[in-house]
Amino acid sequence: MYTPQPRPSALNQLLLAITIFLRTYLTLGTREDRMNKADTDRNIKKNQHVLLCVAIMGIIFVVLASVIIILSIRMTTVLSEEMRENISLMRKENEDLQRRTEELIREKEGLNWTIGVILEYDSFPVHIHCPNTVCRPCMDGWIQFQSKCYLFCKSPFSSKWRTWQGSRDFCRQKQAELVVIESPEEQEFISNHTEYYYDEYHGFWIGLSNKNQMNTWMWVDGSHVTLSYWTADRGYRTSCVLSIPKADPLANWKKVSCSMVNLFICETTALIKPD
Repeated sequence: MYTPQPRPSALNQLLLAITIFLRTYLTLGTREDRMNKADTDRNIKKNQHVLLCVAIMGIIFVVLASVIIILSIRMTTVLSEEMRENISLMRKENEDLQRRTEELIREKEGLNWTIGVILEYDSFPVHIHCPNTVCRPCMDGWIQFQSKCYLFCKSPFSSKWRTWQGSRDFCRQKQAELVVIESPEEQEFISNHTEYYYDEYHGFWIGLSNKNQMNTWMWVDGSHVTLSYWTADRGYRTSCVLSIPKADPLANWKKVSCSMVNLFICETTALIKPD
């Protein structure tokens, strides 16, 4: 016999629906939480990879920066050393150029000096000044002192002695003049190269006299006396001057008659300028 089931009441149906809804909601919430958790884990892992890449790139950057700095310092040091070497080399080359320039200037001045001496001759005696094609400052028998050449005419024979004017004429034939003393050093040089001969009254003619219209002491080049080394002897009124050997170098000029015969000293400019 069929027994009919009792119909659920409206309250029971409502409770059932709520139960199903809660179960479904909880099920969905749990799934969503699991999905969110999975996404979070993936994001964390992704962020960790990003941070790792950033850290690696940072390390690489630091290493590269360090290498660049070290290389820069090294290159700067090398360049500085090369620059110092180049500056030192350039300074040496500059000094060499200056030295060579000075040498060329001296050579030019020497050549101009020699040309000036040659031009004083009407006919330059090359065979006398430049034997074997080698020029010398002074001719044979002449003695160089500074920029001048001196010929001390010494002879024991009185036939070789000359008056003041005769001595001057002889010097002129040699393209020279009686010596003009211009400094204490030259006076000492003259005194050291004269020797006693015959007697104490004889000496060597120098280019000083008062044989001019004004009766004043003048050198053969027209200059006035600025240095004097006179003996105590007053000498002649119209006089020429001897350098007396063996006398005091600071007092060995003696006034004598110009017609007296003596030895003499010629002077000319050296062909080659001294250094």
